[in-house]
Amino acid sequence: MSRSQDDWEKEVTFTRFDRMSEKYPNRTAIVYLGERFTYARLRDLSERFAGALAEMGVKKGDRVMIYVSNCAQWVIAFLGIQKLGAVLVPVSPIYTSFEIEYMIKDAGVETVICLDTNFCYIQETFSTTGLKRAIVTNLVDILPFWKRYLGVLFDKIPNGKVDKDKRVYSFSSLLKHEPFREKVELDPWKDLAYILFTGGTTGFPKGVPGNHIGMTSYVNDVTEDVAGEHLKEGQDVYIAVNPLFHIMALGLFMALGLNKGNKTVLMPMPQVDAILESIQRYGVRWLLGVPALYRMILENDRLDQYDLSSLRYCYCGGDMLPLEVFKRWHDRTGFPIYQVYGSTEAGHVTYSRIDRELKPGGIGLPLKSRECIVVDPETLERVPQGESGELLVTSPYTLKTYWNKPEETKQSYVNIDGKNYYRMGDFVKEDAGGELIYVERSADIIKHKAYRVSASEVEAILQNHPTVVGACVVGIPDPKVGERIKAIVVLKQDARGVGGAELIRWCRDHLASYKVPGYIEFRDMLPKSKVGKLLRREIRDEERRRLQKEKKKA
Repeated sequence: MSRSQDDWEKEVTFTRFDRMSEKYPNRTAIVYLGERFTYARLRDLSERFAGALAEMGVKKGDRVMIYVSNCAQWVIAFLGIQKLGAVLVPVSPIYTSFEIEYMIKDAGVETVICLDTNFCYIQETFSTTGLKRAIVTNLVDILPFWKRYLGVLFDKIPNGKVDKDKRVYSFSSLLKHEPFREKVELDPWKDLAYILFTGGTTGFPKGVPGNHIGMTSYVNDVTEDVAGEHLKEGQDVYIAVNPLFHIMALGLFMALGLNKGNKTVLMPMPQVDAILESIQRYGVRWLLGVPALYRMILENDRLDQYDLSSLRYCYCGGDMLPLEVFKRWHDRTGFPIYQVYGSTEAGHVTYSRIDRELKPGGIGLPLKSRECIVVDPETLERVPQGESGELLVTSPYTLKTYWNKPEETKQSYVNIDGKNYYRMGDFVKEDAGGELIYVERSADIIKHKAYRVSASEVEAILQNHPTVVGACVVGIPDPKVGERIKAIVVLKQDARGVGGAELIRWCRDHLASYKVPGYIEFRDMLPKSKVGKLLRREIRDEERRRLQKEKKKA
């Protein structure tokens, strides 16, 4: 039964999980590397973790970073942080020390939960940031001894060196603490639930603060209106492949799994055979993937060995699904792949509806809590229905600002008729039925392996190299990864002996691996407007024309 709007507007992020843990204490909440965690056990562990954090001095409003891959510890930490009223700062475990140091400083993080394999990066930041403590774990830290032993025996578990320090704690030891059972008063509208980082137009990642009502608004929409009666409370199975530090993955994990008393199979990494085996073993019905994952599944030469008949509701996020992949998937399974669309700033925005016929290029209908308009990007006037324009999104529930970035906030948000809209940077058109059809994205954003990569962030890193005077980064269409990242670079006149390999190494030292250019081209100058603005779209169009010529020759 659907709950009234007044009910969910009073809730904070973990409220429904608590309710499910009381209703279904002995049902499985998550399955991780074969280990089952019931709702009662997961709640107990998260409250013990919260108790340990509280004893360390972590309190309401403090920022706690999770720098960990998908694992049971991620979920325990997330729920424990929220229970304290602290603010979650989830980041990719493949970020470099350069990126992590910046984010710790920017968000004011005092506590980090990290893997032992990336502890060395955190250790470097103790002397340069306000970081007070690190809680260290590894992928099998809280699994039974025999599973940990086998993992070590067969060299399946990556390990990192952790130096002894009074500021360093073991994750598993904290779970022995007494449970935190105090009630922290939280205002769903005013109190922060998280700060997520996204690409920056000035070369630095931007923190996106989110309140509790912002998250529960779209989670409620997905649970009640998108999944609706198709989602079976207490009986369904969802597989979480996408990293939980991403807003799309975390939202669906809450909507389809923890908020409905369902089982979630948690995958630490997107290994195709392990995913297929888990779908078969646990009878998975709901899946969120990116285009590359669906392509890898279809191209797996052992696909026919797995029984995927339980799958019913497959969603694609992060990028548009190529039509040929959509058709091959439908031919193979008999079921479609539905599209999900959103952003860190706006949350979940549109979903394909299960009971509607899917259209090529369609990204679905807006959720009830999101308002979408399509405008001319120059005048901000609405375009007629059926014509292409930039997509703007607003919601009464979201915080329309960047953390410590007033100038970037002004660039990305616009006021129209008294409402603050976020400029998505994507170009769409609206059909007669209200569905949004994707056309193209802004030249500033590159979609590589379903990650949104800020071109200007990569350009800024390149321009920090002592021999580089200018850089332009663009995406080159590629059916396997969405877009390949290419950098066009201008060197200083006195630069000698600098090649593409050195600049790529420089990027690897300063950027997460998915942001590193695959190609470097050197030129004498870059196209600029009359006011000196880089004409990135001109470069991108030039590269597309070159690609079309190469295809014709082939």
